[in-house]
Amino acid sequence: MTRPLSKVAPDWWDYTTLDRSILDAAAALTVEDLPRLARPGFRIRLFDTLQEFYCAEALEYVRSWQRATATAPAGICGPIGPTEQLPLVAQIVNELGIKLHHAHFWGMDEWIVDGRAADETFPLGFARADFELCFNRIRPELRMPRENLHFPTENPEAYSRSFDDARCLIMQGGQGETKHWAFNDPVRRTGEWCDCPPSPAEYRKLGARVVELHPITLIQNARTSGGGTVQNVPGSAVTVGPLETWKADQVSIWHPGHHDNPFGMRLTTYMIAHRIMDSAVPMSLLAEHDDVIFNFYRPGFGVCGVEMH
Repeated sequence: MTRPLSKVAPDWWDYTTLDRSILDAAAALTVEDLPRLARPGFRIRLFDTLQEFYCAEALEYVRSWQRATATAPAGICGPIGPTEQLPLVAQIVNELGIKLHHAHFWGMDEWIVDGRAADETFPLGFARADFELCFNRIRPELRMPRENLHFPTENPEAYSRSFDDARCLIMQGGQGETKHWAFNDPVRRTGEWCDCPPSPAEYRKLGARVVELHPITLIQNARTSGGGTVQNVPGSAVTVGPLETWKADQVSIWHPGHHDNPFGMRLTTYMIAHRIMDSAVPMSLLAEHDDVIFNFYRPGFGVCGVEMH
């Protein structure tokens, strides 16, 4: 049976093409339901204050870097969004005098501008934000070597190989409104994907690559990073893929409540908890990863009831 067209972008796959029963079951969840949705391989943590939330997120960087040695280099793959943890990372490293000489960092994604990955002069650039908010704030004598910083480019083969050169202990991220991590968006509804999206197995084969961004993602990034100026948001990006994600020991997703909405946070939690996988909801494929943590700011979980504004 042919699945319904998307309610927001008919030429694309997205979560609005799911069976209504899944959408309604997810919307009915309350914050009190979250603990019972945990299972082996899927943990759920709740934080009552933003201070605790972002401090815990920053400590994932620090703990990963502290495990790196000359013979066992290791690190973390981190997002732009959330970003509030990044200055805290630098502050903790500086205060504790942690030497990062064997530590590694992978940026999750980057915009493509005129066929090239955005450089550090691009106002919306992700590498630029990492340096301004974190790496440039770390004392020079403590910083990791430049070659240990891995940012994806328009030719991401070397970036992808770097996941085999050092151990990625944690892939940390937020959740976009297309239910993506990094820029692993649903695909266009065209060609072989006209009647159904890629199977979870097919989607999981995707590695770091240049992607066309879903319209929902363009609107979200305009909202969160540019005051709604969608004309300034590039239409494509380079992203870490599921292939590299499954090389990470752990995937840690952070939900402060202002990136995706209350329904979106519920939907991916419900699908991962119940092992419902569909590439129209890319985050749901994490149901097959061995170690996933969802971290919630409790007051940001919101409600899915009707509230007229």
